[in-house]
Amino acid sequence: MSLSPRRLVIAITGATGCIYAVRLLEVLRKQPGIETHLLISDAGVLSLHQELDLQRKKVEALAHVVHNVRDIGASIASGSFMCEGMIVVPCSMKTLAAIAHGLSDNLITRAADVILKERRRLVLMVRETPLSLIHLRNMTAVTEAGGIIFPPLPAFYQRPQSIEEMVDHTVGRVLDLFAIEHQLTPAWNGMNAST
Repeated sequence: MSLSPRRLVIAITGATGCIYAVRLLEVLRKQPGIETHLLISDAGVLSLHQELDLQRKKVEALAHVVHNVRDIGASIASGSFMCEGMIVVPCSMKTLAAIAHGLSDNLITRAADVILKERRRLVLMVRETPLSLIHLRNMTAVTEAGGIIFPPLPAFYQRPQSIEEMVDHTVGRVLDLFAIEHQLTPAWNGMNAST
């Protein structure tokens, strides 16, 4: 799909891990040719404040276009809205369940439903632990429908020295899924052999 600009829908829900969403938006804002469409649930607003002391407006300023989560008539609610895909970061178990069952009860879940039906890339950065069988079945349902379940787990093989480096590694891996170039983390070049 050749789009100019390349559009990505980003949704923030009430799970923990808003730091990933903010960093993703910061990186995408600096990318030429990328247009972000942002949605923030009410619980997402609470998480942004609790975890990062950020207000809605400051986060919304990082996006190119902001949609009201209750506006199910927005452009992104239609398959005719051309975009590369959608990232739900972080993705709550409630949002996962709604997407898995096609509820389309708000603009986040409706946009995700559209992404799946149009066979575009949907990435859900789910956050919960431990996982119940219900959670796992919902993840399976989304995967079978073509979505990607991407828990934001830290990787230690690059020997990160800070939380920021761990966040950047995860954000970089998500950008890789959309073939968006970045300098957030080096590519894996194999394990160093010890002598």
